[in-house]
Amino acid sequence: MEMKNIIQKETLANETEIWIAGSHINSTFLPYYQHSPAVAAILIMAYLIVFLSCMAGNALVCMVVVNNERMRTVTNFFILNLAISDLLVGIFCVPPTLMDNLITGWPFNQVICTMSGLVQGMSISASVFTLVAIAMDRFHCIVLPFRERLSLVKAVVIIVVVWLLAIAIMCPSAIMLTVGRVEDHYMVRSDGKNTTYPLYACYEAWSDSSMRKVYTTILFVHIYLVPFMLILFMYGSICLKLCRSTAPITQNLTCPVKANGTPKKRIKVIKMLVLVALLFMISWLPLWTLMLLVDYNNLDDDHLDLLTGYFFPFAHWLAFSNSSINPIIYGYYNENFRRGFQTAFKFHLCSQEKVHQETYSEQS
Repeated sequence: MEMKNIIQKETLANETEIWIAGSHINSTFLPYYQHSPAVAAILIMAYLIVFLSCMAGNALVCMVVVNNERMRTVTNFFILNLAISDLLVGIFCVPPTLMDNLITGWPFNQVICTMSGLVQGMSISASVFTLVAIAMDRFHCIVLPFRERLSLVKAVVIIVVVWLLAIAIMCPSAIMLTVGRVEDHYMVRSDGKNTTYPLYACYEAWSDSSMRKVYTTILFVHIYLVPFMLILFMYGSICLKLCRSTAPITQNLTCPVKANGTPKKRIKVIKMLVLVALLFMISWLPLWTLMLLVDYNNLDDDHLDLLTGYFFPFAHWLAFSNSSINPIIYGYYNENFRRGFQTAFKFHLCSQEKVHQETYSEQS
């Protein structure tokens, strides 16, 4: 799922004719930096905000669920898995993508090229499959309340299967991703000396371009379209059930009132989960649209330049921002998460105050 910005951009620069030792060759020169300082500063600030909020928020979610026994429910285990996948996005995807959008060419080695594409695809796939698992759990509990509910052990097994499926579906991309030099293409750095550098690209080296189209379509269907339809169906069924039901639906053996709270509280949880799923689908839709647009349309150079220079950086930012918004949603809708966040902040402040007091006593 790594964007082939460099491969697309190599057709965009003006070709310059050079004579070397009597031989006439054509070489293409590209600016080292893709954007002006003002645009680059905006991109850096936007990506930095997403990175910091993603790391802090999702680390807090993990800490709250792991350290609080009352939070160890099936739904919260799935939310924990979402937080872990979002952390991976923050670590492995945000920084390399920012650098790739700022600098012409791939500035990293083969390992980072492979890891960035693989982890990004794995994290997205794991998030989508986890959202489907959450919807299925809520669907069985509310629409089919007399069926046996998921246990924590089964939830852990499902999470393991989710990651195995995510790895399996992204293996072809990881195998094909490679770093290669683009022949007769150079980057020019405006440092007063016009220093030139060879141009390298991180791309999927498919032997047939039609195979890339097929693979992109398979990814779109399996980790966006079908999951979206399943989630839409299950949450739609849940909403219909809640609207038609006149009696409390939690009073049964499989969904006891103590485990799930009052119907009003459960409806609030459903709203939270629906919002998480909806925002995920909306956040990733522009990036999927651009990927399909590039693969299936013979765009001219001007359109490619516009897409890779501005639309792709924004689409990546919007997709990655979803990884930072989820903890805010949990804190707003879920009282247990809100209390856990407050406890974590109080513990952090008390620890800092204790360290300050110990330092002061040692100095005195």
